[in-house]
Parts: sequence; structure tokens; C-alpha cells
Amino acid sequence: MSAVPARPTFEHHREPLGTGEPCPRISFRTTAPAGWLPAAHEFEITRGGATESTGRTATPDSVLLPWPWAPLRSRERASVRVRVWGAGEEDPSGWSEPAAVEAGLLLPEDWRAAAVGPAWPEDPDSDRRPPLLRRSFVLDRPVRSARLYASAHGLFRLEVNGRRVGTDELAPGWTVYPQRLRYSTHDVTDLLREGGNAIGSWLADGWFRGRIGFDGGYRNLYGTDLALIAQLHVTFDDGTEAVLATDGHWRAAHGPILFSGLYEGERYDARELPHGWSEPGFDDSAWTPVRSAPVDASRLVAPTGPPVRCTQELEPVRVEPRGEGRFLLDFGQNAAGRLRIRVSGEAGRVVTLTHAEVLEDGELCTRPLREAESRDTYVLRGGGTEEWEPAFTIHGFRYAQVEGWPGETLQPGDVVFRVLHTDLERTGWFSCSDPLVERLHENVVWSTRSNFVDIPTDCPQRDERLGWTGDIQVFAPTAAFLFDVTGMLSSWLRDVEAEQLEDGTVPWYVPVIPGGEEWTPIRPGAVWGDVVVLTPWTLFERTGDLGLLAAQYGSARRWVDLVERLAGPSRLWNSGFQLGDWLDPAAPPEDPADARTDRHLVATAYFAWSARHLAETARILGEDGDAEHYAELAEEVREAFLAEHVRPDGRLTSDAQTAYALAIRFGLVSGEEQQAAGARLAELVRDAGNRIATGFAGTPVICDALTQTGHVEEAYALLLERGCPSWLYTVLSGATTIWERWDSLLPDGTVNPGGMTSFNHYALGAVADWLHRVVAGLAPDAPGYRSILFHPRPGDGITSATARHETPYGTASVSWTLAAGHFTVTVQVPTGATGRVVLPDGRTEFVGSGAHRFTAACASGAGRRHVEVPGRG
Repeated sequence: MSAVPARPTFEHHREPLGTGEPCPRISFRTTAPAGWLPAAHEFEITRGGATESTGRTATPDSVLLPWPWAPLRSRERASVRVRVWGAGEEDPSGWSEPAAVEAGLLLPEDWRAAAVGPAWPEDPDSDRRPPLLRRSFVLDRPVRSARLYASAHGLFRLEVNGRRVGTDELAPGWTVYPQRLRYSTHDVTDLLREGGNAIGSWLADGWFRGRIGFDGGYRNLYGTDLALIAQLHVTFDDGTEAVLATDGHWRAAHGPILFSGLYEGERYDARELPHGWSEPGFDDSAWTPVRSAPVDASRLVAPTGPPVRCTQELEPVRVEPRGEGRFLLDFGQNAAGRLRIRVSGEAGRVVTLTHAEVLEDGELCTRPLREAESRDTYVLRGGGTEEWEPAFTIHGFRYAQVEGWPGETLQPGDVVFRVLHTDLERTGWFSCSDPLVERLHENVVWSTRSNFVDIPTDCPQRDERLGWTGDIQVFAPTAAFLFDVTGMLSSWLRDVEAEQLEDGTVPWYVPVIPGGEEWTPIRPGAVWGDVVVLTPWTLFERTGDLGLLAAQYGSARRWVDLVERLAGPSRLWNSGFQLGDWLDPAAPPEDPADARTDRHLVATAYFAWSARHLAETARILGEDGDAEHYAELAEEVREAFLAEHVRPDGRLTSDAQTAYALAIRFGLVSGEEQQAAGARLAELVRDAGNRIATGFAGTPVICDALTQTGHVEEAYALLLERGCPSWLYTVLSGATTIWERWDSLLPDGTVNPGGMTSFNHYALGAVADWLHRVVAGLAPDAPGYRSILFHPRPGDGITSATARHETPYGTASVSWTLAAGHFTVTVQVPTGATGRVVLPDGRTEFVGSGAHRFTAACASGAGRRHVEVPGRG
């Protein structure tokens, strides 16, 4: 048998320990010779000592298949394996390696834990000192297995018998806490022992009661009291079980963290750490009893995506001594995380770490951080080498200043940048012949990593760091190629729905916190509100997950129904507060919404686009009546757009790049009107010297609009432009991430004076989706890449490109080169998928699994060097 199935996976989990789905859907990949066609499979499950098989199931499907057995019970563990048959084969393959899946606590009544925290009085309006909690207990028999289920009001970190539990950071993350509080599951079998044991917990403010938001932030948004919610389930060798839950027997004391804030940083005095505090022999008689409160367990939910973790460590690429224990460090990469230090010195010495994204006049430029202090301090214990990393804060930075260091030099390993973000699996890669474009793409990857910190944030450094709905709406296609974001974003979309108002209004950012006059009260706005329609569609398109589409359908429909009411019979959304083409490069620093494109043109265009996608969503879900209604609505909005915004001469009322790009890409113009719009868009690009003139709404679609209307060369010229504003201007200016503004750093080297000036903000990096689909030529041709489109479109200045993506079926890739008008492309199709290859000479080839190579003549001007802008080498 030539086919080899891989071990199954469950839902979108990389780590299916503590899943919240009693019937998790199953996927598997198969490796087989080229042309092999799947025909059937068989699952086998082992649970509770018994084995059960589905028997041969005649279907070629292998992605997100329904769970074929009785649902998992809480804490039940099962092992699943699969074997397959190919078309025309009598005998099956061998069995795959088994994959384990284990349910978490699935029912509210499974929870016995109370919420426990310190009982001492605190001033809720002050900086409060985080506590330590602990509990000793005895296990009188050998342990077979043990699971620790835990969450918190605030952030938490657990220890068992002096050893840290797991590698999660900033747990339990940020959700709409009153409705959804995530818990984690940990296998602590190896940490327990027969006899005396102890559990300890650190707690900190985090998003729960810490200072977050604009204008200095707001405290106590979800409560004033920190608390741990934890439940330890122990199974002994003899099969008996014991449960230890947080209750009034726990004890509390102050720890070495004097203060911790997500914006401010952490202050830590190592002299205050009680030695052995999380070990069983520790004397906690001086500690105080905890306050205990009941828990509404109905809001405790298992995670659907991975936690935040440290995924990489960076050493400084440059260390500049400044005298008297002060050093300026450059880590060569802007990212999100924090520093770990290794230091020796006298007790009481204070080492201070300050962070910033950029330098100005040779010093840290902290103005763009607004009121985020981003400073950590460590007071040495003394008596030897000490190692420390703050536990409950995160910073966005490339540069750091160290002060108070006890020595004249820093040795390798003394200060290390620990990169933190949601531990997403990398799924997409791109390269090409232009090193600047490759660096641009790498900047997109780093901004994705930096801003996927439990929620999709706008920036990781200043006093904001919010889940802006419009930002991820435009960026989701790029993110879904680069990383497996489905589990994380499906969780966040549930929070979006939880925060959606009864009338259908979608907040500008989720979770919702106070936002001053501009963002409060919540008002509907295009581009941002459309996230509930377009992002589930993107995830469906990339994964084939019909369940996710169905789960968000009600939310999507409420949004479009709201916009239909707001537009009224005219079908024009031409009223109300809109951000429009946010951060158009022509917008003045003090007014980022003052764009060249009429914001109500943007709103109506998005109304049509979402209505069209909702109609298609309804069709796929079998909601035929809705599908017809929203298709008719989309057409009515399109006609209204044409009547309102297309002039008799064919030009739009906003004669701007974004207006034409939206009209073309969203299908609002067709035929001769579309070609005229494309010609005018290309003319505008040329007239601007190939400088970009789009903001958040126009940037994701402009290169596609040019490509779609036959202006590939103008799209490449826009991509490869080096003057300000342009993508490569940022690269040539030293950017290692995507900027919020096209000119966050001005040509004279100074930092943009605007209050919204971030150097790590992924929205304008949405062009990477075009790089993947058009430059390299790799895109889904059917939901979940069941069919794959390979359609490279070479253009001036790039002579080769490669893209690779881990699809639900396996690895798909494309690689092409162009020399002297001779185009060669190689594609790889995974088993279970098919491919459609469109060549530059107009040929289309349909291929099955395996590697395929084609050649074609190419009349494109690709290969000529792009002319550099004078003065910008």
C-alpha cells in the first residue's frame, strides 16, 4: 500500500488537551504517490479500554469530518487512528499513528472551585501589589495521572512543588470576561508525588483590573479583586480519584512583585520572594486566609487556539555603553515581548529597563508610546547570579536602555529579548528575487507575530493595544496564509458577537473598553463593522470550516440588516460617523480620517460587498430565502452606488485611488465601466509617481484592482516604489515591521508628530495577500484549498518568486522563474486536492496531486530593473 495517513487532528487544535468540544471534528492528511485519489477511510477509537471502529466509510473527504461516536464526557481521553483506501483499491493502508484527544470540564456542574484571592483591604484607585496564593495537601497513594484546570480574575501563573506549570504567558488571556472566561488544562502528573505537595499561584492585574485604554487608561474595568479559579483532578494507581479545588483553605501573602501593569511594566524586589513558597514544607502560618467567592461556571470556556508563549529569543546586535551602568541596546528587530536579565550585584541595587520602538537623536523615542511607561525595574537579592524576567507585562520595542547595571560591560546572554505572542503554527512562506520585497514580507510576518497577542491588536507598544475590528478585517487573508489563526480568531469572533449591540452595531474594537468621546457611545462604521461578515468568510475560504461560518451567521446577518435600515430605500449609507479610508497618507497628523476618498463612498461600497458575501454565506448554509434576499440587496446597493458615485464621464465622485480600487475589487463596476475605472486608477498611480495614496480601506485592494483590469505593471510599480509614501520606503528607512502610517518616520529622520504613530501595525501589510496570490500565484480555488489556483502574474522588476502554504490537505507550493521571456513554473499539489494552473500565455492546465512543471512564453516586461527615485538609494 503506497498511501500513508498522518495521525489525525481535532478541530483547529495543535494541543487537544482539555478540548471544549464533546464531539470534536477530525481531520487527517495523507501522503501518497502523484495521482493517487482518496476513496474511503476508517477511524478507530480507543476509550476506556475498549476499541470501536467506524468501518470503511466511502468518501474522499478528510477535513473536519464529524465525530462518529458517542460524545466525549468531561475529562474523558480517547485515542484515534485512521487508515485509507485509494480509488480502485481493495486493501487499506496501514493505520496511522494514534492521536490523543482529551475533553476538559464540559459542564458547569463539573466545577467545584471557588474564586479565591487576598482578603486584605486595597484602594481600588491606587497601584496595588499583586499577591501570592498557596495551598499544601497530601496524596496518600501513588499518582497515575493528574490534570490542573485553572483560570483567574486577572493574570495567573501556577507552580506545583516549586516547579512552574506549563509555558503559557498572560493567561487566561483577554476575553469578554463577564460572558466568556477562558480556562487552561495542564498535565501535572510528573509534578506531583506521593506524600506532601503544594500548589502556588502568582496573580496580577492584567486586563481584568489593570490600567488599559486611552488617555491614561481606566482601572477596574471588570472588577477590583484578583482571584484564582483552579481545580486539580488526581487519578491514583488504584483507579480512585481525588479533587482539590480552590476554597477557603488557601492562604495569601504579598510577593516580590511590587506592581505590574501591561502598560507600565513591572517592579520586582527579589529580596521579597519567600524562599520555597510553593513547596510543601513551607511555613505559611504568617500568611492570611483568602477571600472566597462562588464562580459562575457557565462562563468558563476551553480555549480554541493556542496560548501566548515565548517563541524566540533575540540577542542584541549592538550594545552601546553610556557610562555609570547605562547601556543602549539594539536588538535589530521590532517585536513584542520583554527582557530577561542575568545579573550579579549587591543586594538592593536597582536595575531599570526602558523600551522603545525607535531612536530619535540617539535616544529612546518614547513619545509615540503616549502614556505607556514601558519600564521594568528589578531590585537585586544579592549573593550570586540572579536571573529575572517580568511575568505579567509585555512591551513593543526594538531598543532598550539598561540603567543601574553593576558592571562596565554586558556579556552575551546578560540581556535577552524574549519574543511573546500567541503560539500560532506557521503555515505560509514567500520569497522572490527582490531582497527589499522579501524584507517587506518579513516585516509583515513580524507585525503579525507582534499583534496576535491573545487577541488581534492594533499595536503592541502604546497605551491602546486593542482588538480593532477593521484592522483584522482587512488583514485576515494575509494572516490566514501565514499562520493557522482559525482557532484564535474563531474565539475572538465569539467575543465580537458577545459585544455586538442588539441593533446589530459592531464595536470598533473588541473587547470593548471606554474610549472617550470619539469611540463612546458605540456607533456603526463601515470597514470595521464588516468584520462579522468578511472575516468568517475568509476563514471558511482558507479552511473549509462550514461550522465556523454557521456559528457567526446570526452576527453577520444582524450587521447587514442594520446597515440596510441605516441606508434606507436609497441603499446609500451616506450618514453617520465613518472612519472611511483611515490613514490615507494625505491625511494630516491631527485628523487620520481626512482622506481623499469620500468616507460615505467607502461605506456604501462595503455595504454592497458584505451583502454579497452574506448572500453567498446563506446559500452555502442552505438558507435559500436569505440568500435570495441578500443577493437582491447587494445588487440594489451596487446600482445605487453607480447612480450616486459614477459621473457621466465615467469618473468617480472621489477621483482617488481608493475609490476606484474599491469599485473594481468589490464588483461595483463591470464591463466598459470597469475597464475605464482601471485605466483611471492606473493613471492616478502613474501621476503620483507610483506613490501609494490609500489608507486602511484602499491598501488591501489596490494592487488587485490594477491586476484585475490588466494593469499588472502599475501594480508592480506601486509595490516596488521607493519614495515616500510607499511600502519600500519603510524598508529603506530601516523598518523591521509594518508601520501604522506610511510616514511614521519622516524622510528627514524624525518621528511623525501625529498622536497615532506606531511602528508595528499590520493593516498596511495586507499587500502580502497579493504577493501570495498574484506575484507568487498561490490561492484557494475552492474552500479549504480542496482545489488550488496557481496563477503567477509576473511583472516588471521581479524575475522569480516562491510561495508555500500548509493547506488542510498538506503542503502546496509554487515556484517560478523568468529569464529572456522564458517562464518556468513548478507546482506541488497535496494528496486529496487538485490544481488549476494558469500560465502567462493564457493556457490553463488541470493537475492532480504531486509535482508538475510547465514552461511558457511571457511577453511581460518582467525582469527590467525598477527605476529608483532620485535621492533615495
